[in-house]
Amino acid sequence: MTTAFDFPFVDLSGQPQALAQYRGKVLLLVNVASKCGFTPQYEGLEALWREFGPRGLVVVGFPCDQFGHQEPGDAAQIGEFCSLTYGVSFPMSDKVEVNGAGADPLWQWLKAEKAGVLGTRGIKWNFSKFLVGRDGQVLARYAPTDKPDSLRGDIEAALA
Repeated sequence: MTTAFDFPFVDLSGQPQALAQYRGKVLLLVNVASKCGFTPQYEGLEALWREFGPRGLVVVGFPCDQFGHQEPGDAAQIGEFCSLTYGVSFPMSDKVEVNGAGADPLWQWLKAEKAGVLGTRGIKWNFSKFLVGRDGQVLARYAPTDKPDSLRGDIEAALA
């Protein structure tokens, strides 16, 4: 059986990473962008990471430029923006695609595991979120409009 822990990603410094390093933890996987109306959600994501990280939550941001060219920068620019503007300290991947033929395998799997509203598979916009349990299975999918703070109850339950 495939789990989220079976997938790798490349971090913003170009280093290969394995989600397997977070095995046994709860993951919040989010496609992010620096020039989006939802970009201020970085603040809420960082707050969740700081609050729940010691209990086993790992937030991972996946920059994506597929929606309105809202992530135009390279890895260094993305990292600098996130760090300086929002104090982001959670892990970040290099830029990925979440839809289409070039979609990252992790995002293909996430979409197949948990459909969106009305059964849609595609990611609609930046800041779509997936909550993954300690067993590596997708627990929930959230819309870009769902603010990070609204996920607290589900995160608490997943960590329990």
